[in-house]
Formats: sequence, C-alpha cells, structure tokens
Amino acid sequence: MDQNRISRRSFLALAMAAPIGASALAACGTAGPGQARAGEASIWYLTGQPQEGLRKASVDAFNAAHPDGQLAATFFENDAYKTRIRTAVGANQAPTVIWTWGGGGLRDYVRNGQVDDLTDWFAQNPEVKSKRFETSFPAATIDGRIYAVPCEQVSPIVMFYNKQLFEQVGAQPPTTWGELMALAPVFNNAGIAPFSLAGQSRWTNMMWLEFLFDRQGGPEVFDAIAAGEPNAWSHPAAIAGLTKVQDLVRAGGFVNGFQSIAADANADQALLHQGRAAMMLHGAWTYGSMKEEGGDFVPSGKLGWIPFPAIEGGTGDPSTGVGNPASFLALSSQASEEQKAIALDYFANGLLTDADIDGWVASGAVPIVNGVDSKFSGPDAPFQQFVYDTATQAQSWVHSWDQALLPGPAEEMLNNIEQLFSLSITPEQFAANMNAVPTS
Repeated sequence: MDQNRISRRSFLALAMAAPIGASALAACGTAGPGQARAGEASIWYLTGQPQEGLRKASVDAFNAAHPDGQLAATFFENDAYKTRIRTAVGANQAPTVIWTWGGGGLRDYVRNGQVDDLTDWFAQNPEVKSKRFETSFPAATIDGRIYAVPCEQVSPIVMFYNKQLFEQVGAQPPTTWGELMALAPVFNNAGIAPFSLAGQSRWTNMMWLEFLFDRQGGPEVFDAIAAGEPNAWSHPAAIAGLTKVQDLVRAGGFVNGFQSIAADANADQALLHQGRAAMMLHGAWTYGSMKEEGGDFVPSGKLGWIPFPAIEGGTGDPSTGVGNPASFLALSSQASEEQKAIALDYFANGLLTDADIDGWVASGAVPIVNGVDSKFSGPDAPFQQFVYDTATQAQSWVHSWDQALLPGPAEEMLNNIEQLFSLSITPEQFAANMNAVPTS
C-alpha cells in the first residue's frame, strides 16, 4: 500500500477542485506558461473532467510528498494542446514532461532528439514496466527502445447506445454492418438521429475508418499505411471501408449538422444522453464524462455498449482493439538534470499509486494496471470489465491513426477525412490524395 494513500472521498474531492483552462497551474511562480523555475519540473496536461481533476490530484499528491522537487502543471484543451506542444518542442521550450499519445508524434520527437531514451531507466525500475498492460508499450516504443512511460487509462473506441431509444423503436443493437445500416431508417423515421458525431473535430470521424479498415481487411491494411508502402491507401479493404462510411452518410446515419459539432464541448455526448441520438462511436473516456454530465443517464442504466459490429465477409479479427492503449509521458531532452530527476521520481512514485488507481477506477475508467479488475465494483463494474477485457484479450491493437502517423501525414489524413464525410471526394480520390502524401 502507498504510504501517502488518501481516502476515495478525499481523493475525489481534491479531483473535483481542479482548475479549468490553459492558465491553471498546480504550482505558482513559474517563468511563463508551462515553464518551470528553479527546483521545479514542468508538465503539460489536458483539460476535461474527470481526467483533469485526476491528473491534478496526482501532481498535488506528489508535490505534497516531495517538497524539495515540485511539479508545475499547465492544462490545455485537446485540440489547442496539439498545436501548442508541437510549437514549444520545436522551439526548445518544451515542458520537462511531455504528455503524448505515443506513436508517430513520439517518433517525430525521437527523430529530432527532443526526448530521452527511457529503456535503461525501465531496466533499472522493472516494477514500473511489469505493473502495466503489455499492450500499452508498443506505442511508446520506437525502433526497439522505450521513449515514454505509459500511464492513466486504456481507452478503446466503444460503440455506445441509448437503451431507452432502442426500446422505443423496438430494435436491438447491431451485431453486423448490415444490421447497423438497417437501423438508419428506423431511427430517422422516429425523429431520432442514428448516430451522434462531432465531425468538426475530424478525429472523431476517423474512428469509423479505423474500425472499417481493420474489420474489413485486418491490421495489415493500416500497418502497410503506417510503414509508408506505396499505394497502401488503395488496398481493396481500404476502398471498401471508405465506401461503407459514405454509404452511412448518404443513409442519414449521422445527426444533421454533424460537421459543425466539436468534441471538446462534449456536445456529441449530450446528444446521446439527452435522447436525441441513438448511438455514438467514441472513446471509453467519454463514459466518465457522461456519468458526470448526463444526469441519471448512466446511473439509471440507460447507457449500453457493444463491440464494433462485424463486417459480412470481412477478414479482420473482431477482438482487435482500436483506440488509445494508454496515455504517455515523455521526458524532454532539453530539461536540466535537476528537472529530469524530479520527473523520473514522478514517473516511478507519482503515477498509478494506490490513490491514483482508486481515483481512475472511481471515475469509471480502467487504469493500465494488471489485475486492476479486482477493484471493479458497483454500477461501473460491467463497463469497466468490458474495457479491461478488450485491452487484455486483444490479439492486436490499432493505435489511433492520427497518433500512429507522423504529424504531417496525420494532418493531411484528417483534412481528407473531413472531405470524405462531406461527400466532396470519392473513396478513390481519398486514396489517391493520401498515397501522394510523403510519409516522412
């Protein structure tokens, strides 16, 4: 047990007191946004409850136990962070600890010598590695070396649905793509959007293609794309997946005006828990948000979840996980030795402590800790077990595309996805555009 463990009630009270916005700091007197003063290491984190509160609680607990080596935390909204962190790292003004999704963004940092190799540190601290899900490490590993510490929760993409609306129309959740397509007119005729979607954010649209490519043709389809193989986007399974999503758009599968809805405001989640949309494909992290913001929607058992439906004739393994296998913290190579020492202490002793784990579990999340399912209880337990099983039983994992690819190709992909969903380009045009994008 952690010697600094606090009660669940105290932990959650602390979590809910978290500040909001990019200017919120866990320690005062920094030299500027995200920059640390002497005796401090800086860390940048994302906003959004309940995750923000849990992150702040982790930093505050570490600072309370380490008065001689403090962390100064700054919080940014998701989309703003992506731009801000790239600019800061490129200008050698990165925070000491860089919150990252791993994959291509991390590879870019490694290629430019902007983060430290942590492989030897893990060898010296084997309990840090053995504690975590095995599936959390590939996205932190570049050319066989580990450059980031997996942390927080596993976040597979889940198909959520409103049980009350399904009862209203007398339908069952879809188990195949054909069944999913057949539900579009059923809900539209009842004045209900089949699917909520925050299309303005673009990466929410991308989640559909991640599943369709994988379920249609298996992980090798995107593996070829990530490896930069010529014409990989034109694989028959890729074209089939691109075509299927446009079929769903044309069938009125998404809420009217979906391209003007942003994910940062949680408006897409509100459509589901307010009964205006029947289903939503989104990350497991939204469970906690809907639990907090959706009134009695989650506590009363109106929220349901299922795996992504199988595609008739598809060759992909239905157990394959899709989404974010963890969050990751990398160590800036530009930091001072004092700052690095503070950060490494936080990696070893401030992340996934007993209190930290209890806080994530209490929020409805699944921290990336082997055997954490023994802590699941109460009304959140069925969802958490679903997520835990998805993460630990997956034969393979499809890392979120915009994080698996390098930043340049990822941005081009998101731009083309936006056009695909607006029906302004065909699947073949999408593939041709992406095949022409340099992969490095």
